[in-house]
Amino acid sequence: MRILLSKEDMKTCDQNTIEGFGVPSCVLMERAALACVDELYRSGAALDRVLVICGSGNNGGDGFAIARLLFLDQVPVSIWFVGKEQSCTDQTRHQKEICEKYGITFCSNPEINEYTVIVDALFGIGLSRDIEASYRDAIGRINESPAFVLSVDIPSGIDGNTGVIRGIAVKADLTVTFAFEQPGHYIGKGRACTKEVRVRQIGITKESLPKCRKSYVCYDSMDLRRLPERLATENKGSCGKVLLIAGSRDMCGAAILSARAAYRSGAGYVRIYTDEHNQSALFQSIPEAVVSCIHSNWKRELENLLAWADVVAVGPGIGMEAQKLDILNYVLEHADIPVILDADALNLVARHNLSLDGYSMPVAVTPHLGEMARLCRSTISDISEDLIASAEIFAKEQHVICVLKDAGTVVSNGSESYINTSGNSGMATAGSGDVLTGVFAGLTAQGMTLFEAAKLAVFLHGCAGDAAARKYGKRSMTANDLVEGLIRVLADADDKNKCK
Repeated sequence: MRILLSKEDMKTCDQNTIEGFGVPSCVLMERAALACVDELYRSGAALDRVLVICGSGNNGGDGFAIARLLFLDQVPVSIWFVGKEQSCTDQTRHQKEICEKYGITFCSNPEINEYTVIVDALFGIGLSRDIEASYRDAIGRINESPAFVLSVDIPSGIDGNTGVIRGIAVKADLTVTFAFEQPGHYIGKGRACTKEVRVRQIGITKESLPKCRKSYVCYDSMDLRRLPERLATENKGSCGKVLLIAGSRDMCGAAILSARAAYRSGAGYVRIYTDEHNQSALFQSIPEAVVSCIHSNWKRELENLLAWADVVAVGPGIGMEAQKLDILNYVLEHADIPVILDADALNLVARHNLSLDGYSMPVAVTPHLGEMARLCRSTISDISEDLIASAEIFAKEQHVICVLKDAGTVVSNGSESYINTSGNSGMATAGSGDVLTGVFAGLTAQGMTLFEAAKLAVFLHGCAGDAAARKYGKRSMTANDLVEGLIRVLADADDKNKCK
């Protein structure tokens, strides 16, 4: 598990290191520059001609130091100072003066296409205003260049807290940040602009952490140890029973994907409650599943099914007809097991303005941005402005676990939030969310709390997407390939756990 810090807390962390441990700011700047130069060499980028673009803040100071280190390594390097002299911080002014004394080339209107590498040191994580004037022009020119682009800290123009583009942003090939990542590296448009993130240690450690106003967690491969333990004495009944209310007449693809994912996540039983016209197709596609059909006496049927299950997931492909609304209401009013609401269940909640607050059992919702906008009576644009706040506020007000799905999914219980860093653009394919619902339900059925299962399910889902992309490519992969990817990821995790 890794900690992500807000930009405000990262700044406090810097100050705590400088003031509390006595590490001079110039030492931190020098180490940051050394880390960036090292990553440039590691990247394999052609250092034939390097342009370092510097702003007036300390991010620009890092840039000046990078230029000096490259110059001393006899790398052909030029500096484009886009900032204002009177706005320079003391550290940045000092670094600029050193570069001038060494005789490093400064240019004011470079022919940007002549450079093979560009270092973006315009703005750091603290940016809180829209990019304008000469800065906007510089970033536009960077993005038109065929050069390899390294951004220092975060691509200039990205808000470190929200990942929102402040007017325009650098599209980096590599981003080097220091000590702790920020949410903006992984959510919103920041995820695409950041591309690959390398975190380097420069002397700011966990001991420098303030009493954080806002910190977040994300998972890495070590967190696969959080998977439910599989004992030698397990049987199909003890491995968890999933009730999946999914599919509508002759529309059972979502049910198939969710059920397969639930089984592949380790659930012992999956029972699909669906329209009777889907029965034959479901038996052919997933013979392991038990299929129960919705009849006229559905209330008695559903009562028995809820008593049997360890978790119920409602929504994938169920449609919007009145009977499905009645079934949803029945589940909310009578279930005493964890409830996961996805897809059409969320659309029914939004259309009929149902409250999710006040129920005794834990409830989770898994909306994408469009569904979240409908739930919040808002717009996708407004939700996208601050994904974390949107998830946190909804979770807190409705007393639910909110899994807000996007390229960087946010999971919140209203007081704590998880930001997902696994996954890729190939997962933007029909049925991907149905697979996530199955994984989420499967982990919950095996005894994980709804919040812990949500975090691990989102991470696993992304890892499965990465495995699928390696085999099929991002353009060609489908939701069914995610299930195959899930098999590979969990098999590898089991092998590693055997070696512990």
